[in-house]
Amino acid sequence: MKSALILFPGTNRERDMAAALKRAGGRDPAIVWHGETSLPDADLIVLPGGFSFGDYLRSGAIAARSPIMPEVIKRAQAGALVLGVCNGFQALCEVGLLPGVLMRNTSLKFVCREVKLEIVNAQTPFTRAYRAGQVIRCPVAHHDGNYFADAATLDRLGGEDCVVFRYAEGTNPNGSQRDIAGIINAGGNVLGLMPHPENLTEAAQGGTDGLPLFQSIASGFMERAA
Repeated sequence: MKSALILFPGTNRERDMAAALKRAGGRDPAIVWHGETSLPDADLIVLPGGFSFGDYLRSGAIAARSPIMPEVIKRAQAGALVLGVCNGFQALCEVGLLPGVLMRNTSLKFVCREVKLEIVNAQTPFTRAYRAGQVIRCPVAHHDGNYFADAATLDRLGGEDCVVFRYAEGTNPNGSQRDIAGIINAGGNVLGLMPHPENLTEAAQGGTDGLPLFQSIASGFMERAA
């Protein structure tokens, strides 16, 4: 599996993401600076977490206007898999690849702790190694993770199985509407989530609950190549 990680000023999770992808059977990902205007051949494009451009204006807003983003949009529209985690999720919403917006946590405080996630949709290229209804552990670290969309959009996301992850068992850390922690686009190839599955993929991190997400992605390409 070939992957490309988009690096913005302030990104800080690209090494964690690269390690998780390799752990699941991928190659060393290509690191692409945000100022580039082209992407290498890649099965998966990842926007990792961090604080791109210091979260000025709105989290992910400046990243969404970086020179590389038109190519990311083009690849996504052509069907390539795109994964945005935390700040990457914010940027995917800002650029319009996913609906809604991530606002300030209702506590108005930065939250860094473990939450529980329910796998709502296990039929995506990112989640098929899980089972629907499964509850996993996952770390979060964000100040602007409060997912907001109008009622019609929320109803559509639910009705079209586009809600992939929900905060479970009262662990919603940010006030996100309907406990939404991660969503996918209607085409099923662009996923954004606020929690950090890449930080729970080996025993040294305290568990492997996040590893199946990366194994789901890798196994899909392995099956195609077989």
